[in-house]
Amino acid sequence: MASLSLLPAPQISTMATSLDSRKRRRISLDGDSILCAHYIDSLPSLNSPDYFLKPSMNELVKREIETPGYCSRVPDFTIGRIGYGYIKFLGSTDVRNLDLDQIVKFQRHEVVVYDDESSKPAVGEGLNKAAEVTLFVNIACGKERGGRHVSYKLKQSAERQGATFISFDPEDGLWKFLVPHFSRFGLSDDEAEDIAMADQTPGLENHVGLNGDIDKMETSEPELSRSLPAHLGLDPGKMKEMRMLMFPNEDLDESEDFRDQMTSLSKRNGRPSQKSSQRNSQQDTPPVVRKTPLALLEYNPGNDKSSPGSILMVQQNKNLAVRKSKMGGFELDISHETPLTDNYSRNVVDAALFMGRSFRAGWGPNGVLLHTGKPIGSSSSQRILSSVINIEKTAIDKVVRDKKEKVQKELIDSAFETPLSLHKDLDHEEEEVVFGSFSLKLQKVVTDRVFLPDICRNYIDIIEKQLEVPGLSTSAKLFSTHQVMVWELIKVLFSERQSTEHPIYAASDNEEDMMHDVKEESAEVDTEALPLIRRAEFSCWLQECVSHRVQEDVNDLNGSGYLEHLLFLLTGRELDSAVELAISKGDVRLACLLSQAGGSTVNRDDIMQQLHLWGRNGLDFNYIERDRVKLYELLAGNIHNALQDFTIDWKRFLGLLMWHHLPPDSSLPVIFRNYQLLLDQEKAPWPVPIYIDEGTAGGVVSNTKHSDLLYYLMLLHSREEEEIGFLKTMFSAFSSTDDPLDYHMIWHHRGILEAVGAFTSDDLHAIDMGFVSQLLSQGLCHWAIYVVLHIPYRRDHPYLHVIVIREILFQFCETWSSMESQRQFIKDLGIPSEWMHEALAVYYNYHGDLVKALDHFIECANWQRAHSIFMTSVSHSLFLSANHSEIWRIATSMDDRKSEIENWDLGAGIYMSFYLLKSSLEEDANTMLELDSPESRNESCRSFVGRLNESLAVWGDRLPVEARVAYSKMAEEICELLLSGLSVYPDRESQLSCFMTAFKAPLPEDVRSSHLQDAVSLFSLYLSETGQTPA
Repeated sequence: MASLSLLPAPQISTMATSLDSRKRRRISLDGDSILCAHYIDSLPSLNSPDYFLKPSMNELVKREIETPGYCSRVPDFTIGRIGYGYIKFLGSTDVRNLDLDQIVKFQRHEVVVYDDESSKPAVGEGLNKAAEVTLFVNIACGKERGGRHVSYKLKQSAERQGATFISFDPEDGLWKFLVPHFSRFGLSDDEAEDIAMADQTPGLENHVGLNGDIDKMETSEPELSRSLPAHLGLDPGKMKEMRMLMFPNEDLDESEDFRDQMTSLSKRNGRPSQKSSQRNSQQDTPPVVRKTPLALLEYNPGNDKSSPGSILMVQQNKNLAVRKSKMGGFELDISHETPLTDNYSRNVVDAALFMGRSFRAGWGPNGVLLHTGKPIGSSSSQRILSSVINIEKTAIDKVVRDKKEKVQKELIDSAFETPLSLHKDLDHEEEEVVFGSFSLKLQKVVTDRVFLPDICRNYIDIIEKQLEVPGLSTSAKLFSTHQVMVWELIKVLFSERQSTEHPIYAASDNEEDMMHDVKEESAEVDTEALPLIRRAEFSCWLQECVSHRVQEDVNDLNGSGYLEHLLFLLTGRELDSAVELAISKGDVRLACLLSQAGGSTVNRDDIMQQLHLWGRNGLDFNYIERDRVKLYELLAGNIHNALQDFTIDWKRFLGLLMWHHLPPDSSLPVIFRNYQLLLDQEKAPWPVPIYIDEGTAGGVVSNTKHSDLLYYLMLLHSREEEEIGFLKTMFSAFSSTDDPLDYHMIWHHRGILEAVGAFTSDDLHAIDMGFVSQLLSQGLCHWAIYVVLHIPYRRDHPYLHVIVIREILFQFCETWSSMESQRQFIKDLGIPSEWMHEALAVYYNYHGDLVKALDHFIECANWQRAHSIFMTSVSHSLFLSANHSEIWRIATSMDDRKSEIENWDLGAGIYMSFYLLKSSLEEDANTMLELDSPESRNESCRSFVGRLNESLAVWGDRLPVEARVAYSKMAEEICELLLSGLSVYPDRESQLSCFMTAFKAPLPEDVRSSHLQDAVSLFSLYLSETGQTPA
C-alpha cells in the first residue's frame, strides 16, 4: 500500500541554511554578544533545532538595532520546520516576546498554531492572522493521473477546514493553501491513508524492479504487507502466522530477492530526516511494497481427488502471458486450527487477502450478506480454501416467527404495528428542519413522569396479548416475559406521584403492608415518603421476578430438607410461607425469628452477637444442622456466609442484599451502588441477560460478559454524574435478547426513557437503523420512515434523514406504492411529495412503463429527465396513435420550465410548434383568407422544417425509428397544407419556393417524388408562360 512520507524541498533547505545553530542559545552579531535586555525582550524565542525563521534570528537582531520597533512589524514573517513545511504570515506581524516553540508546532501533514485555546489571541493579533501555509506531502503516484487526484482530494480537505486551496506540486510535494486565522490545519492520519489507498493504481510501473522489466515480475505470492491487515482491522502478526501455516513451503530466497529489491526502492523514496532514519533503523525488515494484485480468473479442482487443484492468475492486460502461481490454491489441513478463530478451522476471514486483494463483506436488503471464505474442494482429508463469494440470508425477522419458523401475522402486529401505533398516539413535539428547497418535521415524544405508569401499562398489555399467540416458541415466551419485567421496572424507577402534605411514612418492617397502606390513601403522597414508597414498589417487583425461580428450586427438593426449603423461600422474601412451614415442623423459635426477617437492624445485631458468642465460647457447630446455621447467618445479615456452597441468580442476590444486609430505610440508589461495589470486588453474581440466566444461549453470546437491561435501568436510576458511559451497551440487542438484530422493543424503551428525562443522547443511531431494518424486512415502509423521523438531528450528519428516507422510498417503492394506506401515511408524515414521485418515476422507468415514469418525473420537477423520456419513448407513440391531446397536455405542462430544459425548442417544442402552425394553416384554408404576406406563410413552414432537421441531428441515435416516422408525418402534413394554398401566391417564383421548402423536409420518398412531379409541372408551366411573355 502506498504511504505518505515527508520529503525535504530545495526552497526550505535554502531558507534553513542561514540558520546558525547558536541562535537558540545566544544572539550573535559580528562576533559580539548582545546582552541588552531591551533587545532581548523585543525578540521571539525559538529553541527547536529543526525549526527556522525568515528573517533569521540574527537578521531580526540587526534590524531591531538599526530600526527600533522592527520586531513589532516584521513583513512576511516566516517560520518553518525542515522536512515538514513553513508558514508565511501576510503583511506586518508583531513577533515580540513570542514563545514560538509553544505556539507553532509542525507535525506529520499538519501544523498547529495556538494549540491552547485559552492563550489564543483575537483574530488579527499575534500569529492568529491570515497566512500562507505550505506543507510537504508526497505520494508515490503517476504525475498526471495521480497528481490530479491528490490535488482534488487536498482541495476538498482545505475547503472543509475553511482554508483556500492554492496549489499542489506532485513533483516536490508542495501543498499550499491560504488560511484566514489559525487553529489546526492539514491532513489527519486517516485522511492521508485514504488518499494514499485511493490513489493506488493497477499499473505495474510502480511495482517492478529498478530495471523496469515487466517480464521479470514475479507472480508468486508476495510477503503479506503489514499495512493492509491493519487497514482491514486485522492483527498483522496473526495474519503472518496464518500465511506461514498455509504456505509452509514458500521459497524464502525469492522473498529475500523481492525484499532487497523493495529496499532499494524505499531508499530512493524515503525522507532523509534524522527521526525517519532512527525509525527505519529500529525495524527488523524494510517496508515492503505490495505487488500489483492479480485477478482471480477461475478455479480448477481437477479430476484427481488427491490433487489440491490450482488457481489461475492472469493480468488484466491480455497481452501478458498467463502464469500459474507457485501454490495450488489455499490448502489447509483440517487438523490445524486457524489462528484467527477458535473452532472454524476451515474458514478464512479474508482468503483474498493472501492474493494481495481485499474483499469487504457486503450487506444487501433484508439481511442478505455476501462474503468470502467458504471451504470447497474434495472430500478427502485435505480441504481447499478458495476466495469464493457466498450469499447468506440473515434471520432479521426472527421475532415474528413461531416455533415452526413460520412468519405469523399476529406476531407482526403485536411486535411492530401495535406498539408503534401506541407510540404515535403519545404527545409529540415537532422540529422543522430545512434541507435545501424541502423540509422535514422531525418528531420527539414528550410526556411526564406522572403519566408514565399508564404508558407502561399499555405496553405490557400489548406484550401479554403477544404471549397468547398460539405456536409461540419457548425462547419467544421467555423474552416477552422479560419485556413485561422491563416495563414494570421502568414504571417503578422513573414514574412520579403528585405530592401533597400528608403524614410522613416511617420505614416499615413489612413493605407489603406499606404498599397496602399507600393504595388505600390518595394517589397524592408526601414528597419525603416517595423514596420509601419507591423502595417498597421495587421490593414487590423483585419478589414477582424471582418467585418462579424460587418455586423451581423448591420443586427440585421433592419435599426433603425443609431447612433448605426455608432458605429458598427467604431468597424470594416469601416470609409467610416460610413461617407457616417452620410452624408446621414444630420449629416455633425459628418461626419467630423468620417473622422478623428483614426488619429492624436491632434483631439482626442480636442474632449476629449470638453467633459471635457461640463462636467465642467454643460451640461445636457440627451439632447444628448446616442449613440452620446458614439461616442464622442470613437472618444476621451475613449473606455471603449464608450462600456458601449455594448458587443463586443475580436478582435474588440483589434481593438478599436489600432485604437482609442493608438497613430497611436504604434508598434504591444506595442499594444499587452497593451491589455494583460487590460486582467490582467479584463478590456478587454477574447480572447476566435473561437468555443466559434462564435460557440456553450458545456461541459467542455466552462467552461475552453482557449485562441485563434490568441492571442498566438500575444504574440509570442511581447515577450521580451527568455523563452516562453505558448507554450504547444498555440499548444493545444483547442486553435483552440473544438476537443481535432485534431492536423492536429496545427502540420504545429508549424513546420513553428519553421522553421522561432519564437521559439525553444523540449518539444511538444504531438502535434506530436496526429497528428500521426490521420494519423494512416486513414491508412496513411507512413505520420505518416514522422511526427515521425520530432520529435526533445532528449537525455533523445534517443529511442523514434525507438520505435514509429517500433510500427507503427508492428501494421499497413497489411495496408502499401498492398500498394506499402506507402511501397516505407517508404523506401525513410530511414527506415531500416530490421524493415519492421521483421514486415512482425511477421504478416505472426501470419496469418499462415510460408513460407513468414521465408523469412522475414531471411531478417531481425533474424536467430534463422528463423531457428526455418524452422525446425518446413517449411522444412518437402518442403521435402515431393520434393521441394529440395527451401530447399537448404533457408538452404544455413542461412549457413553463422550458428555460431549465436543454434543447427544448428541438424537443417537445417541435410538437407544440407543429400544432400551432397546423392550426394556423388550417384556419387560413378554411376561411379562404389571403395573408397580408404569403411569403410569411412559407417562411413559417421553412423555419419549422429547419427545426425538424436540426432536431433529428441533435437527438440522433437516441430517437427510435418510430420517432423518425412521426417527424415524417408532421413534415408531410405541414407540406400538404402549404402546397394546397399555392393559389394565394402572386407569382410562380413564390409557388416554386414553397416546393423548395417541401424538398428540405424529412419526407418519405414516395411523397417527395409526388411533390417533385408537381414541381416539374409547375416549372414547365412557368417556362411556357415566360416564353409567351415577350411575344
